[in-house]
Amino acid sequence: MVEFQDVSVTYNSSGVDALNKVNLKINDGDFAFVVGPSGAGKSTLIKLVLKEIDATSGTVLVNGFNLKKLRRSKVPALRRTIGVVFQDFRLIPTMTVYENVAFVLRVIDAPAKYIRSRVPYVISLVGLSDKAKCYPTELSGGEQQRVALARALVNDPQLIIADEPTGNIDPALSYEIVELLKGINECGTTILMVTHEHDLVRYFGGRIININKGSIDFDEVVGGAHDEN
Repeated sequence: MVEFQDVSVTYNSSGVDALNKVNLKINDGDFAFVVGPSGAGKSTLIKLVLKEIDATSGTVLVNGFNLKKLRRSKVPALRRTIGVVFQDFRLIPTMTVYENVAFVLRVIDAPAKYIRSRVPYVISLVGLSDKAKCYPTELSGGEQQRVALARALVNDPQLIIADEPTGNIDPALSYEIVELLKGINECGTTILMVTHEHDLVRYFGGRIININKGSIDFDEVVGGAHDEN
């Protein structure tokens, strides 16, 4: 699903290694938390997966694409296999919940009939069927993040990257968002969640990848408090 083979990224402006010979494998169906201090390399890792930047050396494989050899014209095809949930939601304020989610499918010219069936289904998955006609400003932060999650899910991606998805919502709602991601993962979608919220990670457990100073210093499956309840 995602594989890094001796991947390094050096930002020329500073000469600092953002990632240093990283080896990592995320298998189909995995749920992994990516943690680490600010500046450790978490954002660089995500940018590599999305091919927003290229590795200085090494090989990055994502969903069957070798990003080292991927032509620029093929980057949209790669990104259609990935759903992204951002910390700041990035919803279009002039569009309703339904329109925000449908927009992803309209961009890729999905058939209208498919949009009419798929969008309500995905909105129902995140528990917002009664909010489909609402605008983002009429929703709470937690509800806006659910819309963002529905938008990431609507194109049936192989991989969802959740980049600090709980950073801008009430802490109590953070657990609900992770529960939703866990449920999506149980249906077969691979989830890579970047977070600095260690309480969440301790509660849910699972695979935890810790990045520090550009290197992975911990990659293990651990039990969570959630499993003990």
